[in-house]
Amino acid sequence: MGLNDSGGVLRPIVLIALLAAAAPAAAKELVVHTDESWVFSISGGQPVRARRVKPDAKLEKGQVLVTVRSMMGTTMTITSNNRTPYLYRAELIGVAGGKTVAARACTLPADGKVAFEHWPQQAKAVRLSTFRRTRDAGNCP
Repeated sequence: MGLNDSGGVLRPIVLIALLAAAAPAAAKELVVHTDESWVFSISGGQPVRARRVKPDAKLEKGQVLVTVRSMMGTTMTITSNNRTPYLYRAELIGVAGGKTVAARACTLPADGKVAFEHWPQQAKAVRLSTFRRTRDAGNCP
């Protein structure tokens, strides 16, 4: 049987290729380097539609603003204009010889409240991912 359309082999292959091309790209984590600010939304537990902005950018409904700085280690401010708080994963990149280490992360509060994170390690960037809604509006777990 050949790969021509008369044998019916080509149609399923073409259909699978078209479906794969139409599928949205998988959401990925966001890496924020020191002295950068980013705005993003959350979809499927991951940052989406991320773009670099000035630290004083105004948030639209459903957006999150994050800024990372080098200050006595690494500091991060993160503000969410969502109606629910989130837990999330934070990793410090480029610590002590280029290592990546998991970092404790506080709850991201809802309704425009700011969370301030500080880690004593000096990092080149912070990787954010795995956002999960929570009912706990407390600051740190």
